[in-house]
Order: sequence, then structure tokens, then C-alpha cells
Amino acid sequence: MELEIRKFVTYSENVHIEGFKKTDKPLHIFAVAAVITNPWAGKFVEDLKPEIQAFAPLLGEQLTAKILKLSGGPDQIEAYGKAAVVGTEGEIEHASALTHTLRFGNFYRNAVEAKSYLVFTNTRSPANGPIMIPLMHKHDPGQRSHYHTIQFSISDAPSANEIVIALGGANGGRPHHRIGDRYQDLKELGNDVEDPAKV
Repeated sequence: MELEIRKFVTYSENVHIEGFKKTDKPLHIFAVAAVITNPWAGKFVEDLKPEIQAFAPLLGEQLTAKILKLSGGPDQIEAYGKAAVVGTEGEIEHASALTHTLRFGNFYRNAVEAKSYLVFTNTRSPANGPIMIPLMHKHDPGQRSHYHTIQFSISDAPSANEIVIALGGANGGRPHHRIGDRYQDLKELGNDVEDPAKV
């Protein structure tokens, strides 16, 4: 079976005012999604590996190229994440299968020279349901300033036998962020910042 991509969808917004106050610079939030035919729709398949190995690298490469173009280049991506939404004839496992593999995520991670893992959501939805991509800092998962969620929808996707695979990013943290980060919490709670399990 070959990878069948029905279409690519892009989402982009530039935030100039947040919380009744102008931003220091426009916050660019963006995403790219592929709407694909679910190769496992409507049946239980024990071994998902052949399609994962065949499809995930193609999706990772193509979506990464498109999000780099949309963002203006890897240096314009500070926060990043991924999501997959499976239609009603699929399993959540199908949404997870094509994104929770290094064959998919390493294209994006390597392109932006990231150190953090790609935060994610995997959900099931009919067409026009919410596609929610959580974001965090590409180098430091403890920086709460870069915890965003991108939300958009595609009016005709996913169909029952489709999966939407998406990458998201932002050129900075939330405007006017002021809740601190997890390192401050660790210090206040008496935990070791380098070894949080140690009190």
C-alpha cells in the first residue's frame, strides 16, 4: 500500500495584542497538517510496523519541509509540537502509530536542532473537530513561557477513514508571560533543580 495524501493544510496567525497589551514583537503561531487515508481503517490489524516504516518518514520529511517554509526557517521556531487525529473508523493507536516513531519526529527535531521531546496529542474526531497541538520550548521543557496550544480545524477532515497528521510551532513564548517556570517551583519547594527527585 502506498501513502495516500489527500491534501495539506496550513494554519498561521500573528498576535499583535494579547491581554489588552501590545506585544513586544508579533507572536507567529503556525501549523502544517497532512490529511491521509488511514491504511488500517475499519479493521483490527495486529502488526502496524510495515506502514509505520513506510509512511512515517515520508510524512516527517514533507511536513518538516513545509513548516520550515511557513515559519521562515528553523531559527524562527522556538516552540514546537505535533498532533494526530484519527477518523471514526480508526483507533487512537493509529493516530499514535505514525507520530510516535523517530522515523517521523526526528526530521523536525533535527531541522530545528531541538533538545526537547516533541510534545503531542493523539485524538479521535469526525470532520471539523478540533486539532490541538501543544507546544513547548524546543530546548528546555521547563520553560513555561513556551507552553502554547494551537487549535484549528479542517472542515472536511478527518473523514471516517482518514488521519490528520500535524506539526506546529511558534517563534516565541506567550506574550507577557509571568507565571515563572518549573525551576522556580523546585527551589521554592526545596527540591534540587538538577535532580528534582531529590529533596
